[in-house]
Amino acid sequence: MEKLASNKEWIEYIKKIQEGKTLIKREDCTNTLQESITNSIKKKTNKIKKFGILFSGGIDSSLIALICKELKLNFCCYTIGLENSKDLEYAKKTAESLKIKLKTKTITINEFENNLKKTIKITGKKDIVDAGVGCVVYSAIELAKKDKIKHILTGMGADELFAGYARFEKSKGINKECISSTKNIYKDIERDFLIAEHLNTRLITPFLDEELMKLAFGIPAECKIKNNIRKYILRQIALKLGLKKEFALRKKTAAQYGSNFNKAIAKLAKKNNFKYKKDYLESLP
Repeated sequence: MEKLASNKEWIEYIKKIQEGKTLIKREDCTNTLQESITNSIKKKTNKIKKFGILFSGGIDSSLIALICKELKLNFCCYTIGLENSKDLEYAKKTAESLKIKLKTKTITINEFENNLKKTIKITGKKDIVDAGVGCVVYSAIELAKKDKIKHILTGMGADELFAGYARFEKSKGINKECISSTKNIYKDIERDFLIAEHLNTRLITPFLDEELMKLAFGIPAECKIKNNIRKYILRQIALKLGLKKEFALRKKTAAQYGSNFNKAIAKLAKKNNFKYKKDYLESLP
């Protein structure tokens, strides 16, 4: 299921999945989860002749691209960022290593401001995170649309399901935290789907497949964080499939930071004589 009608409906949906979670033995986790992710991608791309992948060079999008390559699917990856963006740097390196198609765009501060205003107009959200992440999604889809791409795969949900955030390292109940975090991502789903729909594009979220989430909720916590490595099991699958250690173990920052969009908001705030980024965003129509 790609999207539900309301936050309440989403929470009920996740509760239902939680109740039906699939418990897995530690030794079976890697192979079972790899098969589940592969099946999700197969199912969600069935009958789609060509699609795009929102690609940052991080473990989530790299694993999706790696599996799509293994399946011999027709796809192209898309990455955007401002000058000196870490995501642009690593996306290029990772794509070259995997020998996959990648299109990038280094946008100017003026292009960013224009896209930022359009993003806020679509979503109605002016907080720093939603504006920054939303603008990444908007700008990447705009780039993909030049190739007449109408379907885009995204790694949404991987951080919540597989303990990708720093706060998980301090959690006493990693799986409970994963379930709670997954319940709370509806606003992100709503934001990104609104942007995609406005641009006549359909987002596809392989990690939010029902069967895959049942597995994720049943995976032992030590498979999600091990030796202080978050999303450990996803990294192990990627290594197994041939992703170089340099990329598989990379600690990636959030989209608004990796793209340098957060810095751009700060520059625009200063340029427009605002002390705080939030005040600049609130001033936008």
